[in-house]
Amino acid sequence: MVNTALVYQAKFQKTLHEANVHLARIDEAFDELGKKYRFPIAQEQFAELLTNRMELAFADQIIYRFSKAQDTIGAKLFKAFLLYQGENVDRPFLDILNELEKLHIVDVEGWFALREIRNDIAHDYEDNQDQARLILNNIYQYRGELRQILVDIEQKKAF
Repeated sequence: MVNTALVYQAKFQKTLHEANVHLARIDEAFDELGKKYRFPIAQEQFAELLTNRMELAFADQIIYRFSKAQDTIGAKLFKAFLLYQGENVDRPFLDILNELEKLHIVDVEGWFALREIRNDIAHDYEDNQDQARLILNNIYQYRGELRQILVDIEQKKAF
């Protein structure tokens, strides 16, 4: 017989690790770009960044990893955490967010701000330098909020 609590715990730990890896890659890429650029990055500096293949790769990594982190946390980690806590997750996502807000893990309005950045990424920003720079600066500004969600959820897992 399968111990569902252990299955939920393993899924939670795996998803938490995945989200942490995405955030670590974001930090590493910002560290590399930070050797040459100050964030939030100005328009002139961003134009320079776009001319360097390696620096552009770091910027793309940041954008890609933020999207993956936000998706992982929202689509998988929240549900895995609630299942691990014995909660029903067969309900609307807003109800899940509200439950997590009651547990002081996420701020619903803040989550939707993070989701808006993710949605901006989903649209084609390649042909719009201002949009790409804005996305990069928003990620720089809000990545700490994703990290705090992971810290809070990790601390609450044992309640």
